[in-house]
Amino acid sequence: MRTRTVALAMAWCAALAGCSAGGGGGGASTPPTTTPTPEPVPLAATLVQEMSVAEKVGQLLLPTVKNAADGKKLVADHGVGGFIYFPGNLKSPRKAAELSEALQGASKIPLLLGVDEETGIVSRADFTTTFPGAMALGAVGDAELARHAAVVTGTELNAVGVNLNFAPDADVNVNPRNPVIGVRSFGSDPAAVGRLVAAQVDGYRTAGVAAVAKHFPGHGDTAVDSHTGLPEIDHSVARWEELDAPPFRSAIEAGVDAIMTGHLVVPSLDKSKTPATMSRKILTGVLRQKLGFRGVIITDSLLMAGAQVEGGAPEAAVRAVLAGADMMLMPPDVGQAHAALVKAVKKGRISQNTLDAAVIRILTLKEARGLFGGATVDPAAAVTAQRTPEHRATALDVATRAVTVVRNKEALPLKGGVYVAGSDAQAVTAALRAEGVKIAGPEAATHVVTSRTGSDVAGTVAALSGRKKVVLALLGSPYGLRHAGSAQAAAVTYSTSAVSVKGLAKILAGKAVPQGRLPVAVPGAFKLGAGITSAL
Repeated sequence: MRTRTVALAMAWCAALAGCSAGGGGGGASTPPTTTPTPEPVPLAATLVQEMSVAEKVGQLLLPTVKNAADGKKLVADHGVGGFIYFPGNLKSPRKAAELSEALQGASKIPLLLGVDEETGIVSRADFTTTFPGAMALGAVGDAELARHAAVVTGTELNAVGVNLNFAPDADVNVNPRNPVIGVRSFGSDPAAVGRLVAAQVDGYRTAGVAAVAKHFPGHGDTAVDSHTGLPEIDHSVARWEELDAPPFRSAIEAGVDAIMTGHLVVPSLDKSKTPATMSRKILTGVLRQKLGFRGVIITDSLLMAGAQVEGGAPEAAVRAVLAGADMMLMPPDVGQAHAALVKAVKKGRISQNTLDAAVIRILTLKEARGLFGGATVDPAAAVTAQRTPEHRATALDVATRAVTVVRNKEALPLKGGVYVAGSDAQAVTAALRAEGVKIAGPEAATHVVTSRTGSDVAGTVAALSGRKKVVLALLGSPYGLRHAGSAQAAAVTYSTSAVSVKGLAKILAGKAVPQGRLPVAVPGAFKLGAGITSAL
């Protein structure tokens, strides 16, 4: 009994206090010669004593789920720790709530039910309130508004049984050619990004949802998408400390429940060029020991190209646990991953102490979010919680305040007849009409040219130069502003969503004062912080 108590105390220490968990490639850590009487052990550590190796390993797995029957089978066969939802699971709030209710009812240990609902371009549920995304919040720069936006999204997710959100994005986007982050980031200023990350962590927690900051150690300076390749970031340790680390430090200080790994290589942090997800130097050495993170480390999807290793996905899962990860997201074959991890524990490759520490962290997260108190869902209430008038008003406030006017040479507010052209002409025309703007034909003196990238209308802007007043309305990434050319006015929304179009129309029509400032620099065109913030 004393041996087990000591081992449990060591696992608890490893899980939450950062002491050695052993298992880098061998047996359990040696307990001290004398061990003080442990304090009363919380529920998580008590449960671990009663679980088999197979049950513990199941808690490490966070796969996709097709439907209730599929989920119940995965729970029965492997005792998985939870699931990640995708649009097929989120067809309506009622159906999503019923699925959550069925899954939770099938598991003796409450499940983490997660989703990628960053808002903006990464959104899985059509029924939640539409927000323009992180970079729009970065343009506003108001931490309380960012927090409130997270409360709104978290409240709607919680109503359908989702208790884990893979947000906020803590990457600092400094590469205009970044193909996977871009407007998912709050911006390029580490301190500003950190403030908004911390605010959203608190907002999600207020709504009863665990937040997951991502993608550690930082995916903001890459031109490679880790879904299709393995990015390598050449930041020195000093550069990483200055640029990438601050938002993760802020998330940790805010008490973030979990941090997601990035499938990327950072040679300055691990000279072996091992991807961060499988790097003990990065996950244990940097994230746990240097930054002091005590929560759950979740891998990015093991389906991604950046997670591929010799030996396949089951071996990737084993290597991730050895590196310090607690939960394996989207293993391609749940059974194979489970079997490989159980074998690694029984063979001593993964120590029992390492396994216990990981499971304790996972169960502690579930306990902290109140899941052991009964993870019940009310399908009827799930419907009424979505897109309330108050929630939609918050989204419109974000969208309107985010609109960033970087140039205005007597073209705004719009006056007289206006012609709208470009990729989103129909939507912008309707929104301008709703704000009282007179819409005319191509003969109009002012042309509003809409675009999502800027590059597709550069020729149009140049051709109209000297003949018309041109307003470039960019509904997407601010980096497209480099194509503003000779336009008399230029504005960016950071989003193509209907709510952002409505916010844009209010600004262009002079019905609202612009407040947005560029949260990133646009090389060769506009500086970080550019933006007209007075009546047009």
